[in-house]
Amino acid sequence: MPEGDTVYALARRLDGALRGRTLIHGELRVAAHATADLAGLTVVEHVTHGKHMLTRFSDGLTLHTHLRMSGSWTISGAGRWLPRNVMPDVRVVLRSDGPAAYGIRLPVVELLRTRDEADVVGHLGPDPLRADWDPAEAARRMTADSDRALVAVLLDQRCVAGFGNLWANELCFLRGHSPWTPVGAVDVPALLDLGVRALRHSATVPGAMQVTTGIRRRGEQHWVAGRAGRPCLRCGTRVRVVAEVANDPERRRTWWCPTCQPGPVAGVPVSSSE
Repeated sequence: MPEGDTVYALARRLDGALRGRTLIHGELRVAAHATADLAGLTVVEHVTHGKHMLTRFSDGLTLHTHLRMSGSWTISGAGRWLPRNVMPDVRVVLRSDGPAAYGIRLPVVELLRTRDEADVVGHLGPDPLRADWDPAEAARRMTADSDRALVAVLLDQRCVAGFGNLWANELCFLRGHSPWTPVGAVDVPALLDLGVRALRHSATVPGAMQVTTGIRRRGEQHWVAGRAGRPCLRCGTRVRVVAEVANDPERRRTWWCPTCQPGPVAGVPVSSSE
């Protein structure tokens, strides 16, 4: 699933293509908004809150989208359409007299009044990539249940919006914590400081997207995420993984190095496969 940094970078690309442009064709190919016509509206800006994208138009309208696991956006040049075989998967068409943007297989497509944006993102915690980032509020939310596992807290978008599975695993490694360490035993402000710097660097520095080790070579870009069964890049211990637990939002695939991250381990079978 895309994380806050990837969605932020995508919003910047869409802004570069469409911001300030008037739509000559605007279509939402979802049942709830099949009759909506966005032609004639001007694209004001694209903003993000965590993994959610808000495309604001003139006339006080906002398009709320979320990529989840299946969605993507693509931009085409003036006068060009996507290949015919791709068009059945398009859920959003935003065409100007210049570039166009297409939302493909988007599982969330909602049109609402801009004043009502809180209805779709108001439940989210502070976002490190937004100007209104509030580290004290983020820390308060993260420590509300001191016994909760650190990895679960990092994945909870109500605590901090934008950290996904990759960042949750990598931050646990970088701070030397087992992913199942109770959050009450963690220096949360220090962890947040690192996480904020890492997420902002990833989102804004060319070539740095989700490279947590500083090494861009394939297979060495991450400390533990996706490296099950391979030697830890720091100590050489075999990286381990716990697979997802079906229908349990607290558990996603979790990687860790038992030597660099001492502490509790989830009470489920451990696999060495990716």
